Amino acid sequence: MAHCALQRLSLLHCPSKPQNQISSFTQPSSPLSHPWIRQRGFPGSIPSGVSLHCSSESRRLGLQAAPIQAQSSLVDIDYTEMGAVEDASSKRYAVVTGSNKGIGLETVRQLALQGVTVVLTARNEKRGLEATSSLHGSGLSNVIFHQLDVLDPNSIESLAEFVLTKFERLDILVNNAGASGVIVDEDALRAMTIDPASWLSGKATNLVQGVIKTTYEKARECVDTNYYGCKRVTEALLPCLLRSPTGAKIVNVSSLRSELRRVPSEEKRSILADIDTLTEDKLDNLLQSFLNDLKDDALEANGWCIMLPAYSISKVTLNAYTRLLAKKYPSMYVNCVHPGFVDTDINWHTGTMTLEEGARGSVMLSLLPEGGPSGCYFDQTTVAEF
Repeated sequence: MAHCALQRLSLLHCPSKPQNQISSFTQPSSPLSHPWIRQRGFPGSIPSGVSLHCSSESRRLGLQAAPIQAQSSLVDIDYTEMGAVEDASSKRYAVVTGSNKGIGLETVRQLALQGVTVVLTARNEKRGLEATSSLHGSGLSNVIFHQLDVLDPNSIESLAEFVLTKFERLDILVNNAGASGVIVDEDALRAMTIDPASWLSGKATNLVQGVIKTTYEKARECVDTNYYGCKRVTEALLPCLLRSPTGAKIVNVSSLRSELRRVPSEEKRSILADIDTLTEDKLDNLLQSFLNDLKDDALEANGWCIMLPAYSISKVTLNAYTRLLAKKYPSMYVNCVHPGFVDTDINWHTGTMTLEEGARGSVMLSLLPEGGPSGCYFDQTTVAEF
């Protein structure tokens, strides 16, 4: 099985799985030597809007000197131009968690436009049905609603039984449900008019401490939703995912805050970076240690992120879990993606990107062709550093 190799915090190049065989992966000398890219006819014919060089949202806003290729319109993309759609005659089934609004709802819409039968899920049944009805009203009758609370094992099991009974398999799982882990004075936050560059660079950390509060209860809820909720849903749906005839796609929606360079502790970075020795038990221990330090008011002293601490560690560990899943299930395509600084509820509408732009990475990874990458982190549609 070929995976993204992370050596400390060095540049990552995302490997692909060769068609009809599994072989060892040698890290290419440049992003454009990536075999998946070569299969698409690169270099020289990169489709508009698809960046294969490494970058980050901060570079997109010009916070670093490295230029990034201009991207084309992101609305209603024709993914066939990217070679990222399998045979249209092949029926595909998808589940998107937390999808009654925001990026999740837009992901459902874009997948449905590509002919995928999508299960829209939401914790609140009324809101989920209303979202589904709105998509039906726009002509997308291939969207189905099922209630899902990622914190409730019974709700998760109900969804898994529904998928198995109705479709007998699952081809795409987008783990989009999330929680911020903080209590926010939204009016005071908006009044501060913090610019996007300060948010993305981390310069806003000290500025917002007075209006963004982390409590132990909210932190536990965040970790339980963003990490353990994703893990519970994935494990419950694995029997269905393993039945996908084309190799199931699992997309874990992550964040810029997930990047290892943002973890102050070198020891913690080393544990998370070493995929050869990383285990789920180590991730459990790391999260428990975080919660203990939060209770003891020792986050900064023990090398944890101070900006959105629970959200950050939940996404860091989600990325690590993504890599473990990819290693464990070589027949699948398991990746995580930072959607960009999108205008959504979870960032109190401080983001600058549209929902259409924010869903683009998840949709691309949901529709990967045979031989595509697995075990990788994407900044929107660009392979990036863990």
